[in-house]
Amino acid sequence: MTKPQVLQLNPILIPAVNDTLAERYTVHKYFEIADGPAWLAANGTAIEAVVTGGHTGIARAMLEQLPALKVVAVNGVGTDAVDLAYCRARALPVTATLGALTEDVADLAIGLLIAACRNICPGDRFVREGQWEQFPQPSAIPLARRFSGMRVGIVGMGRVGRAVATRAAAFGCPIAYTDLYAMDDVPHRFVPALLDLARASDALVLCAAADSAEGIVDAAVLDALGPRGYLVNVARGRLVNEADLAAAISAGQIAGAGLDVFVDEPRVPLALRQSERTVLQAHRASATWETRAAMGQMVLDSIAQALAGERPAMSLTT
Repeated sequence: MTKPQVLQLNPILIPAVNDTLAERYTVHKYFEIADGPAWLAANGTAIEAVVTGGHTGIARAMLEQLPALKVVAVNGVGTDAVDLAYCRARALPVTATLGALTEDVADLAIGLLIAACRNICPGDRFVREGQWEQFPQPSAIPLARRFSGMRVGIVGMGRVGRAVATRAAAFGCPIAYTDLYAMDDVPHRFVPALLDLARASDALVLCAAADSAEGIVDAAVLDALGPRGYLVNVARGRLVNEADLAAAISAGQIAGAGLDVFVDEPRVPLALRQSERTVLQAHRASATWETRAAMGQMVLDSIAQALAGERPAMSLTT
C-alpha cells in the first residue's frame, strides 16, 4: 500500500516524532532538497500534508501547487506566515500546537525577568573570566534589583499571560494586564491603555499573540516604563519598535530587557547585543524536550486526523 506523501518544511528535533512520520508516511524534507521549486513543480500534486514551523509558515504560491493537500500542520503557535484566509476559502485545515508551549514560555519569561533584575549574566561572566579574584571587594559588582514584589504588567492575558501571572503572583508581585477587553475570570486589575499599564508597572511582560499588532511598545511606552522598569518579550518580536528599544537601553531610559524574540530574526540590533542590561535568547522559549515532544505529537495527531477525513482537533481554519 502506498503511503501518503508529506512535505516537511522545517526540521523536527525529536527523533521519535521523525521515526513515526517516516513509519506512517513518505516524508519529503524540503529543507534538504537542492532545487526546491523544481522538485515542487514535478511532485507537488501528490502531497497530502505539510509540516512547517511558525516562523516559516507556507507561502500561498506553494499552497497553490499542492492541489491534493489536506492539512497544514504548524509545529508551533504562530500562523502569521500562513495565508489563513486562503486556507479557509479552500476549506483547508491549518493546525497549530496551541497549549503545548504555555508552561515553558511562561517559565522563560520569569527567568528572563529575574536574570535581568539580578544581573545574572554579568555576574556569571564576572566569575568565569576570573574578575572575582582580581576584584574581590563587594562593590565590584553593582547592586541588583529585587524581583519579588515588583509590579508586573502583562500585555495579553491568554494562556501564556495567565501562566506568567500565576508565577509572578507566587513571588508576591501585584499583577495588572491589558488586552482587547477585561476578562471576568481573571482576578487581576485590567488597564485598558498600554501606556497607562507601562506607567504603573516595574516590569512589562509581552505575552500577546497580536498577529496584526506592530511596534506597540515604542519610545512613549518605554518612557512611561521608566529608568527602573524592565521589558520582557516572549511573544512577537515586531510588537516592539526595536530602534526605540535600542535607544532606550543605550540611554538608560529603562533598566533592562529580557528578549526571546526579535523583529528580523536571527539579526539582532548591535546595541541590544552589546548591552550588559539585556538578557537575550534565540527564540527558544519552547525549546525543551518535553514541550517539543508534545508539539510533535500534536502535529502527528493533526495529520492523522486530516488524512482520515476528520476535522483536526487543532484546526484554526475549518
